[in-house]
Amino acid sequence: MKRAAQRFLRRGIFASALALMLPVLALPAQARELLAVGAQFERVFDYKSNGDYTGLGAELLRLMASRTGNTVRFRMVPWARAQAMLVQGQADILIGPYKTPERMANMLFSTQPFYQDQIVFYTRQGSGFLWEGDYAALKNRRVVLLNGWAYGADWERIRPGLQVSVANSVENGVRMLAHNHVDVFISNRRNTDPVIARLGYEKQIKALPRVIDIQNGYFAFPRSPESDNLRMQFDQELNKLIGSGELKKLGKRFDVSVP
Repeated sequence: MKRAAQRFLRRGIFASALALMLPVLALPAQARELLAVGAQFERVFDYKSNGDYTGLGAELLRLMASRTGNTVRFRMVPWARAQAMLVQGQADILIGPYKTPERMANMLFSTQPFYQDQIVFYTRQGSGFLWEGDYAALKNRRVVLLNGWAYGADWERIRPGLQVSVANSVENGVRMLAHNHVDVFISNRRNTDPVIARLGYEKQIKALPRVIDIQNGYFAFPRSPESDNLRMQFDQELNKLIGSGELKKLGKRFDVSVP
């Protein structure tokens, strides 16, 4: 009788503890408002006059946030500042960075890229400048590049010996080239071709046909334990979008090349 009473008491204690735990277990994960930052990246992260953010990156983040029980708000700032905000923990997601050793040391990247860019040289029409892969051809040329952008390992090796200026936006780089302040502008076609058309410089500026490099663009997250769960959740959702073919469809919708 004594053993039976003890068993009954233990069962009662277990049942009471389980009853207390069930309401907690039934609660859904608390939703977060995530801050995603980036610079103006044509068709990847754009800002409309009505205050809406659009582009492939913004659309993907809305989908992934919704599917993980979160919401997302966006902020567009200069590219160097956007990277600093992520590294300092002031933002949850950075939209569109290419991988570099320095960035990989300071931030964590999504497992898969979500878009792809061609890096090329732009020159003025009739300049006579051709590039066939020999960087020595740039020795006596004035080159402008974008602040905070990555152009690949080959470019970084030869950059110290060149006459390099830095612009803070694609539009500034295009104008510097058009007005003969520089001889060559290095950029990606996705960002730059629409700006050239918008400024009416199609007859003045051309992209050289040889591609310097192909770069993949990713989402990046702070290098902190707090962001690990979010990164893994978003990795799972991005893999689903890739596997289902939805990323490819969205790439066509926004006219962005996907890997």
